[in-house]
Amino acid sequence: MQAVLIVTGVLILSFFIFRAFAMAKIKNTPMVADHAKVLTLTDQNFQQQTKNKVVLVDFWASWCAPCRMMAPVLNDVASELSGNSLVGKVDIEKFQSLAQKFKVRSIPTLILFKNGAEINRFVGIKSKEFLLKEIAKVG
Repeated sequence: MQAVLIVTGVLILSFFIFRAFAMAKIKNTPMVADHAKVLTLTDQNFQQQTKNKVVLVDFWASWCAPCRMMAPVLNDVASELSGNSLVGKVDIEKFQSLAQKFKVRSIPTLILFKNGAEINRFVGIKSKEFLLKEIAKVG
């Protein structure tokens, strides 16, 4: 019985140590500059930039560590897209009205638009392969 308690205690302690290291890594994720092909979307240009195109829009904030983790992935996606398929980003701190309009409740939220209409929505960290596959389904 005592051995079971010791093993359980070690497992619990190991979990918390792993979690602490993981959280520190996430919090220390640096900001990455956007790829040249990533659109910066605003209240003023959102409708025009999403019209007659397929656009994956990232709703993000600079203080959001998972958002910072998604930035390089979105840069890779943007670099591989061609034609009328694009990646755009909305800073929810600057453009709260867009976040409210599209009922963004947590970030990162990625919304896939076709001709200005929402087609699909993904919340949280996603892989480049997953996003490219979802864009290809719509394109």
